[in-house]
Amino acid sequence: MTDQDEPNDTGVAGTGGASTGAEPPAGTMKLEEMHEATTGTDPAQAPGEKTAADLEAVFDVPVRVSAVLGRARIPVSSLMKMDAGTVIELDRKVGEAIDILVNDRLVARGEIVLVDAKLGVTMTEIIKAG
Repeated sequence: MTDQDEPNDTGVAGTGGASTGAEPPAGTMKLEEMHEATTGTDPAQAPGEKTAADLEAVFDVPVRVSAVLGRARIPVSSLMKMDAGTVIELDRKVGEAIDILVNDRLVARGEIVLVDAKLGVTMTEIIKAG
């Protein structure tokens, strides 16, 4: 490693100056110091930021997750005539995003994926509450 490749006091490598080990010029701060000075907190956790430990109380709450491929309205008489292999036309096109519901509430949209001969869902869009 050359002097140019060594990180300087700001944590940036290759600035072209030799490392002297001296303090940075007056008025400069490291990124962590700037964050702490402006927020008054540790930069590792911003104020109001939640961690997994904060949610521990709800980890065991059961929820119902549904992936809706599409919908169809059919009369009961047609339903009674169906057997294995019957095709039902849905209101969505191939490749269109599916709805992901949690407890009957739309929370995301996604795509169907095939992983090791099993179907799955990849979330492509999170729906904000509002």
